[in-house]
Amino acid sequence: MHLRLPAIDPGVKAFLWALVLALYAWGFMLAVGVDKGTATIVGLISFGAIFLYVRVYGENEEA
Repeated sequence: MHLRLPAIDPGVKAFLWALVLALYAWGFMLAVGVDKGTATIVGLISFGAIFLYVRVYGENEEA
């Protein structure tokens, strides 16, 4: 019997990628001394941009 991973919707994958990368960018900005408000705004904007990019271009085409 071959066990498969459950199917995950592309929107969920895009959300998870965006969340992880935006948190990474936000944490990096805080670590290098960027103001907390500026880091939060840039982090939210990067979250939206990453989400849209992965949602549109992230899915592999099936042959």
